[in-house]
Amino acid sequence: MHTMPDFDPEATTKKIARFIRSYIKYSGTRGAVIGLSGGIDSAVTTYLAVKALGRENVLCVIMPERNLTPAEDVLDATDVTNILNIESSVVDISEILNTFIFSIPEMVEDDLMSLGNMKARIRMSTLYYYANMMSRLVVGTGNRTELLLGYFTKYGDGGVDIEPLGNLFKTQVRELAVYLDIPKHIIDKPPSAGLWAGQTDEKELGLTYEEIDNTLAALLDFEQPMEYVVNRYGIEEAVITGLLERIEKNVHKRQSAPTPPK
Repeated sequence: MHTMPDFDPEATTKKIARFIRSYIKYSGTRGAVIGLSGGIDSAVTTYLAVKALGRENVLCVIMPERNLTPAEDVLDATDVTNILNIESSVVDISEILNTFIFSIPEMVEDDLMSLGNMKARIRMSTLYYYANMMSRLVVGTGNRTELLLGYFTKYGDGGVDIEPLGNLFKTQVRELAVYLDIPKHIIDKPPSAGLWAGQTDEKELGLTYEEIDNTLAALLDFEQPMEYVVNRYGIEEAVITGLLERIEKNVHKRQSAPTPPK
C-alpha cells in the first residue's frame, strides 16, 4: 500500500511547465509575476515558471515587512533571482500596512489573524499592480495541502490567476525542489507564512506536513478508512476529524462567491 500517490519529479516538472506555458499563451498575456518569499513553494514555482517561459518573461516581487521579515528570507529570495538571472523588485509593505492601521478607527493591532490577512491582501494587490502594468498573470505558489485545508488568505495569497503546485502535496513539493536543485537551506527552512513573529505552518496546524499529507493521501486518494490512518500513523481520530472539518469549513475559499438561485 502506497503512503502517497505516485510521483515522478521529471514528468511533473514537464507537465507543470507545459501547463504554465499553455495558460499564458491562452490568456494572451506576456509572462508571469510571482511573489517570492524566500520559502520553498515560491522558489519551486519560480524555477518552474522560468523553465516554462524563459527568464525574460518572469518577474519576482519580494515583499518584506520591516522589523518582521527575517533578513535571511530576503537573502534567500534574492539568491533565487540571482541563480536564475531574472528580474526582481523589492517592495517593503510596512508603510502601506501602517496607512491601513492609522486609517481604520477600529483597528486592533494585536488581532494577529486579521492583521496577517491584511498583509497577505496588500501583497496580492502589489502583485496585480505589476501584472496589470506588464500585461502578465499572477502565478500562485499554493500547494495541494494548503489549498485543501484552506491554509491561505482568501483574496490574499489565494488571489492568483493559476496555481501550478495545486495538485502537489507539500511533501511532494519538497521532492520537486530537490530535483530542481534548489538551494538546500531553502528546502530545509521551517515553512512559515511570515505574517507574525514566531509563526510556523506546522506549529499553527498542529501536525507536521508529512503527517498531514500521509493522512490526506490515505483518506482522499486511496479511500482508506479512518482506522487505517490511526493505526498506521498513530494520529488520534479527533485530530483527523479536525483536518476533515477544516477542509469542509474552507470550501468557500476554493470556490467563486455564491449567488442566489435563479
